[in-house]
Amino acid sequence: MPAHDDKQPLTYRDAGVDIDAGEALVEAIKPLARATARSGTAAGLGGFGALFDLRAAGYHDPILVATTDGVGTKLKLAIEANRHDTVGIDLVAMCVNDLVVQGAEPLLFLDYFATGKLDVAAGRAIVAGIAEGCRQAGCALVGGETAEMPGMYADGDYDLAGFAVGAAERGQLLPQADIVAGDIVLGLASSGVHSNGYSLVRRIVARGGLSYDDPAPFAPSRPLGEALLEPTRIYVASTLAAIRAGLLKGLAHITGGGLVENLPRVLPEGVVAEIDGAAWTPPPVFRWLAYEGKVARAEMARTFNCGIGMALVVAPDQVEAATRILAEKGETVLRIGRIRPRSGDEPRCQVLNQDGWV
Repeated sequence: MPAHDDKQPLTYRDAGVDIDAGEALVEAIKPLARATARSGTAAGLGGFGALFDLRAAGYHDPILVATTDGVGTKLKLAIEANRHDTVGIDLVAMCVNDLVVQGAEPLLFLDYFATGKLDVAAGRAIVAGIAEGCRQAGCALVGGETAEMPGMYADGDYDLAGFAVGAAERGQLLPQADIVAGDIVLGLASSGVHSNGYSLVRRIVARGGLSYDDPAPFAPSRPLGEALLEPTRIYVASTLAAIRAGLLKGLAHITGGGLVENLPRVLPEGVVAEIDGAAWTPPPVFRWLAYEGKVARAEMARTFNCGIGMALVVAPDQVEAATRILAEKGETVLRIGRIRPRSGDEPRCQVLNQDGWV
């Protein structure tokens, strides 16, 4: 036995981890999770794993599709602005929008929330946003992990990761193999910056000497922090309706890299997406970012969504029907380009006529 000393006994709380706070958060979020239950969910929070019954969800011969993503440095903006109620929507959106572009219906969602010291009120606000995102996407929040890790994060900092699983009947996955020259590209309007490019956004705000409590230069009726935290739009209900009607050949979620890098991911070899930048006017936030940051047009196009959150490839004779279904589900639908043959090694997505963007 070691020699007796007068050191006080230590607890986990002394080391910076508050188990009681963690339990309080779990109890606070249980009703939020229960509110997202859907057909196929088979257990609530508290178990070691979540169960899901694909047959009860109506599937006969399904292929599972899984995604994971985060919110990036938009979280830092939320922390600095002390606004935590919408980043959970962003977290869900970044995952489920990636599912639906493959033709999959989002079924279940799990989250990972890590922080140095758990703030129960902030944690509940974050998870409430996650639950709202799940409600919009029609998927169930079936579990997650809250990790309190003192020393890993600065005071007040936290990180989020999301994990979504969806399904599609075999043979109904996107993109289809028949995307050809002559097809039309439709765009669905974004709600703002969404969840990409925030390292540049924060740099522009800092260089302008602005506070997140100041009126937003591009939306003077709102504080800058609130306006920049406008959550990512969730396109699941609208695009699933069009997919199930057999109207879409391909879908691209426009995230980091913009149209120029994301749309080619769904195109076959030998074709190019030619986008007409004059077909829409980017929301004021993008004009402000370009002006305040002196960001070149090409840099804007490969960093931000610039007003188009989802691009759709549609056969010419299906454009009217697809537009009608998407608009009925609340989308602003724009005809933004066309698919044409590729010449040599030219870029596979080209955005022309950007003069009106800045």
